[in-house]
Amino acid sequence: MRKNVIITCAVTGAGDTTKKSSYVPVTPKEIADSAIEAAKAGAAIAHIHVRDPKTGGISHDPVLFREVVERVRESETDVILNITAGGGGDWIPSYENPVVGGAGTDIQTPAERHQPVGELLPEICTLDCGSLNFGDQIYISPTNWLREHARLIQQSGVKPELECFDTGQVRFAKQLVEEGLITGDPMFQFCLGLPWGAEVDAETMIYMRDKLPENAHWSAFGPGRFQLPTAIQSMLLGGHVRVGLEDNLYLEKGVLATNGQLVEKVVSIMNSMGANPMTPQEARQHLGLRNPQGKAE
Repeated sequence: MRKNVIITCAVTGAGDTTKKSSYVPVTPKEIADSAIEAAKAGAAIAHIHVRDPKTGGISHDPVLFREVVERVRESETDVILNITAGGGGDWIPSYENPVVGGAGTDIQTPAERHQPVGELLPEICTLDCGSLNFGDQIYISPTNWLREHARLIQQSGVKPELECFDTGQVRFAKQLVEEGLITGDPMFQFCLGLPWGAEVDAETMIYMRDKLPENAHWSAFGPGRFQLPTAIQSMLLGGHVRVGLEDNLYLEKGVLATNGQLVEKVVSIMNSMGANPMTPQEARQHLGLRNPQGKAE
């Protein structure tokens, strides 16, 4: 079991959750405040998406990312920022003309996906390591695009979190490592239980963990009621943990949660098992991150 654990809080995501819970942050101020709340509760990393402040829907606007990042960095609370770079991959074929995207399709090039990261230089950004049947749509991330995107991230000096939604994506992420497109010890995130990727169970987690390079860092998360069991299972198997309103809205059955409450709950469980959350500074050193000013730790 891992005794010193990095907690990531995924504070908002891009899903249609704002109508289900008023605690899901929408505006840049709300997202920044929620990241700060999570950090004060024990999270070392805040995983950041942004939303259209008027609709609550998905947004890729670099201006919104900038406001979130500046608000967090100007606060008195330290937290590692992990900006999503996986947006703009949703493909829904048109029934009238299947060779083009239908309503709801949202595609960005690697350069477009990387733009907020390249401009704001967070410590970490995500790199979704393959395409996937994602619910009733397809998430598009071809291998040539991934290589291009990995190069952009590498050139920026930001550390990629290699998000793997299925076992083949672990295989391709290792290929990026072998090709020299990932600098330093690789950092993996197992995204389990999402339709229709890898199962959310211990057998799948162990399989994916055992396929990693020896120097890899890793974490895992599951959605909804699987969030806390997956977090603790990850810790027991030597990994780190992720919680937050991107993946789960409830503290317990019928009780809506804030991000801070979700972090507090997993910290309490960890403490009862003899484990402790790493501080942001400890996590920077453990993962080999630069600090927000770009100085090596």
